[in-house]
Amino acid sequence: MALSSMMYTHLPVTRAASGATRFSLIRSSHHQEAVLDHQQTKTSNKANRLAESLAHLLHLHIDTPPRTNTHSTNWNLFTEEKISTPTTSPKESISEKWREIHGSNDWEGLLDPLYPWLRREIVKYGEFAQATYDAFDFDSFSEYCGSCRYNHKKLFDVLGLSKNGYTVSKYIYAMSHIDMPRWLERSQLAETWSKHSNWMGFVAVSDDLETRRIGRRDIVVAWRGTVAPSEWYEDFQRKLEPIGHGEAKVEHGFHGIYTAKCETTRYNKSSASEQVMKEVTRLVEFYRAQGEEVSLTITGHSLGGALAMLNAYEAAETIPGLPISVVSFGAPRVGNIAFKDELNQMGVKTLRVVVKQDMVPKMPGLVLNEGLQKFDDITGTLDWVYTHVGAEMKLDVGSSPYLKHGGFNLPGFHSLETYLHLVDGFLSTETTFRSNARRDVALVNKGCDMLVDDLRIPQCWYQLPHKGLVCNAHGRWVKPKRDPEDIPSPTRETRAQAQAHALQVEMMESDFALCF
Repeated sequence: MALSSMMYTHLPVTRAASGATRFSLIRSSHHQEAVLDHQQTKTSNKANRLAESLAHLLHLHIDTPPRTNTHSTNWNLFTEEKISTPTTSPKESISEKWREIHGSNDWEGLLDPLYPWLRREIVKYGEFAQATYDAFDFDSFSEYCGSCRYNHKKLFDVLGLSKNGYTVSKYIYAMSHIDMPRWLERSQLAETWSKHSNWMGFVAVSDDLETRRIGRRDIVVAWRGTVAPSEWYEDFQRKLEPIGHGEAKVEHGFHGIYTAKCETTRYNKSSASEQVMKEVTRLVEFYRAQGEEVSLTITGHSLGGALAMLNAYEAAETIPGLPISVVSFGAPRVGNIAFKDELNQMGVKTLRVVVKQDMVPKMPGLVLNEGLQKFDDITGTLDWVYTHVGAEMKLDVGSSPYLKHGGFNLPGFHSLETYLHLVDGFLSTETTFRSNARRDVALVNKGCDMLVDDLRIPQCWYQLPHKGLVCNAHGRWVKPKRDPEDIPSPTRETRAQAQAHALQVEMMESDFALCF
């Protein structure tokens, strides 16, 4: 699981298989085209046989659909049409339906076919989870590696998420509490902002306008997936440990990241668990005191989806009567059957969005999972068996005409942008990809290589210009210094610099206004 998430941000992703390459742009002789088609079919068959062999080895069912013929598609007309339309649909008021959309009836009757209002809410929460990747500083040569590149007041503005109508109130930091060998450490530098902590997500709350539209004050917690090698190491622990006061158990590595803290660290003197619950409790008490109805929605991708489940469990135990929903993407199993039962008893609603070709949701418990429940009469309830929680919305890479269908592209199948693209185009399991899907298709290739070549969208295109280097006044390429306001938890000195910087900007804006 974590390896694929790590590749999302750290490594250039190799093309999944040459069998998925399109040759519609080749204008050579018929003989040359025939040779290319033959080579392509041969390579594609090898890729399919490899996928099937791995599937048999792991006792999984993985579809390897035939290569999609896109020769007849006029991609130039498609591109012209798409770039001339908005990327979002108009927002409707869902205030009278918010409880059903938030999962009060476990989304019964809303998933297949997919209710349009629910689709937009799923994409909204998915974009919050995606923000935890887009703003993460994963540059191993940066002194702020592992932090968020922007302060919480401008995060959504920089990432274009202000349209969603939420304001970030708090950042969350987490640590992996294991002793790491030097080659596994995240940063290449001896002196960094933090050796042991990572920016793990944020807490946000709906503004007044969005609150009126959705019918309640919505608090959102977004958790980041795996990026740092230490998190990758933790994800492979695969040991269950007790949580709560009953028989519930959860995966050791996930629980360790959620609860780890250390007095000698600057950012994790309190754990991610303590940080998030302190802020959520504060917000709930504040808005309830105003007489408002409040909900909590927790989202995350991959490891972030696992942390979202732990967060939901703790919130349900801590804050009585609070409607709590989890919307996760590509999340692994987190705990045993007792963990699932306790979440259900506490009223936590969980919607798991999964892609059929993605391996991560099949982990951990590849063999020992909820499928063994049919043997309960013989074995009794097994408290060491991993199980999924909640309703499942299953998507298929093969449903989209814009995605490469061949090969065994693990990072592409697991990418959150692939998930959001498929959600945006999903109508039902009985119909094709919707033609009026609005979300920008180019976003799929931000961190992988999943789009058909005919679209001419580069793979892994989302990166800092010049890989973060800037040309200074002397013509030398250097690492830039961050604006003081974007330095995580600044010292007294940098805080004073940030205030001076803000004052300078304000004065410049005033002078500019006077000119007009």
